Amino acid sequence: MAVFESVLVANRGEIARRVFRTCRELGIRTIAIYTALDADAPHVRDADEAVEVASYLDADAVVSAAAEAGAEAIHPGYGFLSERAEFARAVAKAGLTWVGPTPEVIEQMGRKDAAREIAVAAGVPVVPRGEDSPYPLLVKAAAGGGGKGMRIVRSPEELDEARAAAAREALSAFGDETLLIEKYVERGRHIEVQVFGDTHGNVIHLFERDCSVQRRHQKVIEEAPAPTLTDEQRNLVLTSAVALARQVDYTGAGTVEFLLDEASGEAYFLEMNTRLQVEHPVTEEAVRIDGAAADLVALQLRVAAGEPLGIAQEDVRIDGHAIEVRVYAEDAFEGFLPQAGRTSIVRWPEGARVEHALESDQVVSTAYDPMLAKVIVHGADREEARAAMVEALDSTAVLGLTTNTGFLRVLAASDAFRDAEIDTAWLDRNEVPVPDSDVPRTLVAWVSAMLSAVSDTTTPFRADGWRLSGSPAPTIVDLDRSVTVDRPSGRVSSDVATHLVRQLSAADHVLVAVVDGVRHRAVVNVQPGLAEIVHQGHRFDFSPPDRVAGAAAHHSDGAVEAKMPGTVIDVRVRVGDTVEEGQVLGVMEAMKMEVSLKAPFAGTVTVVGAGAGSQVPLGAELFVVSPDGE
Repeated sequence: MAVFESVLVANRGEIARRVFRTCRELGIRTIAIYTALDADAPHVRDADEAVEVASYLDADAVVSAAAEAGAEAIHPGYGFLSERAEFARAVAKAGLTWVGPTPEVIEQMGRKDAAREIAVAAGVPVVPRGEDSPYPLLVKAAAGGGGKGMRIVRSPEELDEARAAAAREALSAFGDETLLIEKYVERGRHIEVQVFGDTHGNVIHLFERDCSVQRRHQKVIEEAPAPTLTDEQRNLVLTSAVALARQVDYTGAGTVEFLLDEASGEAYFLEMNTRLQVEHPVTEEAVRIDGAAADLVALQLRVAAGEPLGIAQEDVRIDGHAIEVRVYAEDAFEGFLPQAGRTSIVRWPEGARVEHALESDQVVSTAYDPMLAKVIVHGADREEARAAMVEALDSTAVLGLTTNTGFLRVLAASDAFRDAEIDTAWLDRNEVPVPDSDVPRTLVAWVSAMLSAVSDTTTPFRADGWRLSGSPAPTIVDLDRSVTVDRPSGRVSSDVATHLVRQLSAADHVLVAVVDGVRHRAVVNVQPGLAEIVHQGHRFDFSPPDRVAGAAAHHSDGAVEAKMPGTVIDVRVRVGDTVEEGQVLGVMEAMKMEVSLKAPFAGTVTVVGAGAGSQVPLGAELFVVSPDGE
C-alpha cells in the first residue's frame, strides 16, 4: 500500500529521478518542478506531472507548485532547499508532509557550532578548537557544508586571508558568514554513519561509509563498509551516531560524519547532514535488511507518513562491498575546473547501477552543481567491487564535454586505492598521472582512415595519392599531429611511435581493436573538423588545430585567462599596479567554486579585462601582467 498518493520532489537531475523510481515502485504519483532551463530535462520527462517554477530556490513557488499539482508530500532531495528549516515549516504550514526531520532539528544540526555543543552533550567526541591547537588549522563555515567556506591555514600570516575568503564564500552559499576554527587533521579518514529515526522513538544505524577520497573537501569516491576501521573504531562511530540522533529525537534519514585521525586513531564528530546523502546508494547496495536490499527513500517515506521503521538493529547487516564514484563536469587534471558545454555522445555502463540525468546532445551549464551522475557497483568483497568499478568506468563515455571520468578510472585502478591508502588530503599531496594519449590517438586515426575510404568529407584526412596498381597508399590523418595509417598492414605511425592495430569491431561509434597485442575499447566521434575519443573513461580531443584562429588568439605569456565560464567576484588590482609572482589579481566563481587568479610572474598590470560582477566566458582575458622593463 502506498504511504502517499502523490509526492513532489523539490529538486532536479539524478536525485529527482532516484526518488521518482521508488515512488513508482510504491504506486505513488510523481510530480516534478523545473525551470525554463530544464523544461526538457530527463527528470521532467520521468515524472507523471511537472510544474514550472522560476527558481529551485524559491520556497514559496515550490510550495505553490505542490499545492497546484495536488501533492500530499514534498521530498527535498539534497542541496537546494533540503536543509532549510524555513522551507520545512512552509511545507507543513501549507498542509503538506515534509519528508525529513523537523525544522527544529534541521536548525540545530545545520549549524556546525550548535551541532558541536549537542554532540558534547551526547558524549560524542569532537574536534579540538583552534585556540587549543597548533597550526595547521581549519577555517570552516558554521552554517553549511559540502566544502563551501572552508580553508586550511598553515601559518599565522595566512589566517586573515583565509578567514576573509571563507566568510565571503559562506555568505554567498549559506547567507551566513559565521566561521569555526578547529584543529586540522593532516591525514584523516572521513567516516560517516547512516542513521534512521521514526516518530515512535526508534533509532538505528545502517552501518558506515568511507568518503575519504576528496578534492577540495568535496567527495569523489565513497564506499561501504569503511575498509580501514578497527572493531573498536567502528563501534565508537556507530554508537556515537545513534546517541547523537537520540539526543535530538531525530526522524527520517540522517548522516553523522566523523573524522578519524590516522596519527592518533581518534575519531571526532564533524557534522550531521539532515537529509539523504549523495552517497546513499553505497549503503543501499552493501546493507541488507531482513535479507533484502535497503531502500532509503522508501524508509524516508514510511517515516514521513508516521509509520514505525519496523526494523530492529539486529535486522541490519552488511553484505559484501559497494563503491560509488561521482561524475563531475570538470577538468580533474587542470585544477578540477568546472566545465560547460553540449554533450555529443553519452554512454553509461551496463552491469552497474547508474544514477544520472545526462543524455546525448544535452547542454550542461554553470547554473547548477557540476555533478552529472553517480556510478555504483557491488562485489562480494572490496577487491571484486573495485575491479567492477574499473570495468564500469571503462564503459562510461561522455563526449563533447570534459568530465572527471578518466580521473576516476585512474584512481580506482591505482595501487593507492587498491590498498586503501587514500586519506582526505591525499589528492592535495599527490599528482594523479594524466592518461597517455598515444593509444587513443592511434585509435582515432584508425577510425579516420577507415571513414576516409567511404567519403573524403567525413573525416580530417588527406590521401597520399592514388595508385593504378598495387596496395592502396597509406592515409595521412591530420589530427593534432599527422598520423600515417596503413590499414592493410595495420601499421599506424606518428612522430611519437608506431603501433600495430587489428580491428575487432566498429559500430555505433564504438571501436574494439587490439593495439600491440592489447585489447582496447573506445567510443569515437569523427566528423569534419572534429576528432574526439573516450578511452578508459578519459576524453581526448584530437581535432585538427584551426591555424587561422590560433594565430589570431595569440596572447603574451603574462595573460591570465578564465579557464571556465563564470562570474568575476573580486578585482584587486588596477592598470599600472606592480605585482609579485603568485599575487592574487582577482577571484572568480563558477559552479559554487572560487578560483584565485594569480600573477604568473612579477611585473606590472597592463590590462584589467573585467570588473567585479562581470559574467565572463571560457578563455576571456581577465588580466595581463608585463615583466618589468617591457
